[in-house]
Amino acid sequence: MRKVYLDRTELTGAINVNLPDTEVIPAGTTIYPMSVYHKNEEYQKYANNYDIQFIFDNDIPHLEFYTVPYVDIIARDGKGGFIGTVGQQCDLKCAAPICYINRHLECWIISENGEDFLKNIGSWQDNLKPYGKITVYRSKA
Repeated sequence: MRKVYLDRTELTGAINVNLPDTEVIPAGTTIYPMSVYHKNEEYQKYANNYDIQFIFDNDIPHLEFYTVPYVDIIARDGKGGFIGTVGQQCDLKCAAPICYINRHLECWIISENGEDFLKNIGSWQDNLKPYGKITVYRSKA
């Protein structure tokens, strides 16, 4: 079976690719910012208590890495790392795994899904496990 990579960094919305005898692998890293109008005390609590700074549209960081498969970034921490969903656009209600990519571009699994992540948010840094299902490159090139 042939493998092709679908770069998600420039694509938005749903995409359906069906090629015979081909595995299509979504690739790239995007950021899912929230509107600054939704910023409230709850999000500030995540930043203060758990070092999870959700990304809002008035402060979008520049990513200097590229992942295979696709990771959609939703937050960062004070150590220069990023938190995101694996394989699909961010939704903490979805079944996608939640990963952490540290400043050294090492990838860790935080939880198997968004619900589990939110349940165990107080100990997310203690629950990190190496995650070999994502390759992190320094650039798209």
